[in-house]
Amino acid sequence: MTVSLTRPLVLDPHPGTDPCVHCDARQASVCNAIPDSEMARLSTTAVVMEAAPGTTFIDEGEPAASFFNITRGTAKLFKLLPDGRRQITGFVTVGHFLGLAVSDTYAFSAEAIDNVRYCRFSRARLRSLLDDFPLMEKRLLEVASNELVAAQEQMLLLGRKTARERLASFLAMQSRQGVICQHPRERFALPMTRGDIADYLGLTIETVSRTLTKLRAEGLIDIPSPTEVIIRSQAALERLADGAS
Repeated sequence: MTVSLTRPLVLDPHPGTDPCVHCDARQASVCNAIPDSEMARLSTTAVVMEAAPGTTFIDEGEPAASFFNITRGTAKLFKLLPDGRRQITGFVTVGHFLGLAVSDTYAFSAEAIDNVRYCRFSRARLRSLLDDFPLMEKRLLEVASNELVAAQEQMLLLGRKTARERLASFLAMQSRQGVICQHPRERFALPMTRGDIADYLGLTIETVSRTLTKLRAEGLIDIPSPTEVIIRSQAALERLADGAS
């Protein structure tokens, strides 16, 4: 396994064993479609890399030569308009698989919010792996389908929902990702800035901050720190996100 790092990193906490077997992200990733006995082959296919906060590791418009599997941290996906403005289209964390481009170039850019670790697979080498493991290919099709659903939800969020509904939807989505990452659903990290959240939701920073304060005053959430949220009433938050209250 080739490693490209910005600082020292211990990949194998179990000497003498395959690091992919003990990867923290395996259960949340498409890699869990490959049995333990074949993990060594997966290791030779992946290049493990780490991106420091603020580092762009996928560039929109560049040749789509690789796939990326996030194994640690959080990244934001964005597109640039011709005049230089940026629209954040999503946030990804452990288990997300990126780069399933339908064209020869990447349709978005990806930037690390905190320290992000990811496995990079070349298209050619991954194609060879998928030929031998059809279950992994099935999982990738599921990923593509989920991305389509997420895009549809984003259109609804931006086109029809109020600011309160947008923020409630965002927090509910982040709490569900917390479950995937094996953290308690009621308490989860929110590493992105208020500006990033505003960009993603199509709101101003002031509106995001004011709405968060109001949700906290109403007892729906608590904010112990700028990068953490506690949901006090999951049911009420979900109802708000669905426009029922």
